[in-house]
Amino acid sequence: MNPLPEVPPRPHHTIWPRRLPRALAIPSTTLWFNLEVTAQRFPDKPAYLFFGRALDFRTLHAQAEQVAGWLQQAGVRAGDRVALYLQNCPQYAAAYYGILRANAVVVPVNPMNKAEEFSHYITDPEARVAICSADLTGFVAQANARLPEAQRLRQVLVLRYADALPDAIDADIAPPPAMEAWLRADPPLPEGTSERYTRWADALAQRHAPGPHTAQPDDLALLPYTSGTTGLPKGCMHTHRTLMSNTVGGCWGNAGAETVSLAVVPMFHITGMVYGVLGPVWNGSTTVLMPRWDRELAGRLISRHRPTHWTCIPTMIIDLFGSPNYKSFDLSSLRYLSGGGAAMPQAVAERLQAEFGLTFAEGYGLTETAAPSHANPPERAKLQCLGIPIFGVDSRVVDPVTLQEMPVGEVGEIVTCGPMVFQGYWRHPEATRAAFIEIEGRRFFRTGDLGRMDDEGYFFITDRLKRMINASGFKVWPAEVEALLYKHPAVQEACVIAARDAYRGETVKAVVVLRSEARGVTSEQDIVDWARDHMAAYKAPRLVSFAESLPKSGAGKVLWRVLQEQESP
Repeated sequence: MNPLPEVPPRPHHTIWPRRLPRALAIPSTTLWFNLEVTAQRFPDKPAYLFFGRALDFRTLHAQAEQVAGWLQQAGVRAGDRVALYLQNCPQYAAAYYGILRANAVVVPVNPMNKAEEFSHYITDPEARVAICSADLTGFVAQANARLPEAQRLRQVLVLRYADALPDAIDADIAPPPAMEAWLRADPPLPEGTSERYTRWADALAQRHAPGPHTAQPDDLALLPYTSGTTGLPKGCMHTHRTLMSNTVGGCWGNAGAETVSLAVVPMFHITGMVYGVLGPVWNGSTTVLMPRWDRELAGRLISRHRPTHWTCIPTMIIDLFGSPNYKSFDLSSLRYLSGGGAAMPQAVAERLQAEFGLTFAEGYGLTETAAPSHANPPERAKLQCLGIPIFGVDSRVVDPVTLQEMPVGEVGEIVTCGPMVFQGYWRHPEATRAAFIEIEGRRFFRTGDLGRMDDEGYFFITDRLKRMINASGFKVWPAEVEALLYKHPAVQEACVIAARDAYRGETVKAVVVLRSEARGVTSEQDIVDWARDHMAAYKAPRLVSFAESLPKSGAGKVLWRVLQEQESP
């Protein structure tokens, strides 16, 4: 594969950190090779700490090999897609690298998704094997049962979080009782499925040796899904090479083998994956895992394990500051704090600097760009700013209609060319064609975000071309939520918009027209409760209002912007 042409001189090059190269030398190897090397370099070093219990790199490598052997025995062949459906835990990394070792493709699935949503992650990538946690097997079974036999998962590998826990957790890092009960739960496998479901411990005990690792750098490695303005979520095709770019890019924040990081951003999410699964294995660093966010637990884990790096979303910092115990937490080990997904409020950023001497280095990226394409240099960060294009990235602001570059300071669509940009949307050639434009002979991805660039080359987001809600960093695509709401027997029409929320920034609101027979019988809370049962919690509408009708264009299209402007003028 030919390397990307050198990025032409851009404004941000004048303030580029002198400690960093402008472009990285990207290894022409696979992501699996990173684990193979690190397991030899640091065999006894903890890769992960899970409530005090360590999983070293030698054991992580061995487990991944055993997972790969089991997958191949289950019929997985090179290029096959394997769904990965669980919360943050050490087994996530073993499963992830096991899939890659088997020359297959990881399909990460949000563990907040319910059965209706999970079905899509079986049928669209044509997955025939899934790896999930025991608490999610019910959703897997329900999703599978709804499909024709030819489309169903043939094998499911089921793990228990408890298998990665110590027998007794020290009191100073113990999770809340409800979280520990969930972690230690061992629900039975779905009835009558013994041939289809295999326990993680049993699979590893079989010690099947995998065949040769034949994957190449430009082979498909990851198929994370992202939604859009219409239709169901689409898979973003990432190769070992596109992922390798941001995997080795941890030097931006001075990450190395001595780094200890706190991983609480979900590993299924591209950001959590880069900073919790891929980067640490490349660096040989240690990662402290949290399966779910809890501010008290986060404060105690930081105090105990002394992480140096923490990638998070601003609402986590805000929540941590809201704890009545936060002054007792020892955050002095932290030296690099970064994140994105939502703007960091200026008052909170100033408080971080005043009380802890920490600069929050905001970044920007999308699933299509394998997490960051822009980041703030920690030594020269600007508040509420996306940062500057990172290693080897050329980013422009263009007129979304004419595609001509906009002058400095003027708003347009952000477009990006770089080594981490995806190959296209899985089996959506038209969407792929629409997502790219050519500038000066180079292929630029259209982000759909409106922004501006200042005279130093820092980028700022101002609005979105795409219809999307940003709830605490989770992207919610209204079209997907509407499609699920139409399954409610009382819903005749629905339009989903963003509502302001003091904590989440934005939250999900549904404007619903009820069927005639449901009027006076179905309440707003009924819709809210149903949504919580049938879709991931972050995308379920928290607010519902009823309307007699929805505003429509002459062609009958719902004018969602009218409702949005009424909500947030």
